[in-house]
Amino acid sequence: MTYLDVILLSLIEGITEFLPISSTGHLILFSTAMGINNDTFVQSFNIIIQFGAILSVLFLYRKKFFPIRIQFYLKILTSFLPAAFIGLIFKNQIEALLNHVLVVALALFLGGIVLIFYDQKSSYSEAKVSLNSISYKQALILGFIQCFAFIPGVSRSAATIIGGLNIGLNQKEATEYSFFLAVPTLMAAGLYKGYKIIPSINSSQLDFILLGLTLSFVFATLSIKGLLSVLSKYGLKHFGWYRIVIGAAIIISILYK
Repeated sequence: MTYLDVILLSLIEGITEFLPISSTGHLILFSTAMGINNDTFVQSFNIIIQFGAILSVLFLYRKKFFPIRIQFYLKILTSFLPAAFIGLIFKNQIEALLNHVLVVALALFLGGIVLIFYDQKSSYSEAKVSLNSISYKQALILGFIQCFAFIPGVSRSAATIIGGLNIGLNQKEATEYSFFLAVPTLMAAGLYKGYKIIPSINSSQLDFILLGLTLSFVFATLSIKGLLSVLSKYGLKHFGWYRIVIGAAIIISILYK
């Protein structure tokens, strides 16, 4: 791994983490193209630098997280629990999928179709709930929908946005809830991976991680602001079409390789 690899992967992570196009999927695709996807440190690096994205959410939405509001935190925790349990039970199967480019391509393609469907559906229906009125049952349902993101290429952001739309949030609030839910979800994944590689990390790799965290924070902050602006003007459909085009291109390239 080189500093150029760090910059490119951090750019991809920061920009795509909160877009409904799958940051994990893009990291796998680019890491594979760069010939470093099978490197165990790179796989851990791609997850650990998500801490930078977490900090961007806490920075931009600091008035939402602080001072602490018990109900808000409990609902986020309720949405997080399904991913925590399922992730622990199936962690080996999930990690095995991280090297499968075809799985990413199929998930991107099919997820794009789902995004377009929900974009059209939400444009014709009014919001039934708000962020402040989400029930614990709705928070739990949204949490189970987020678990589809364990399939690389599905996108945690896309799954939670669709989950939010499914329980009656509008596109903006569904997107913001996906930001909030990212904090415990990405933190748990980052801590787990960080704990596993600490004994084997060297000084140069620590430099890579610190740089990656800084860059992912900067790029994720810009990405969040850009996403909300795009959603207010164009909705989700363009992200859906992007996923379909990229997914189809990769599938074709694999079939005719």
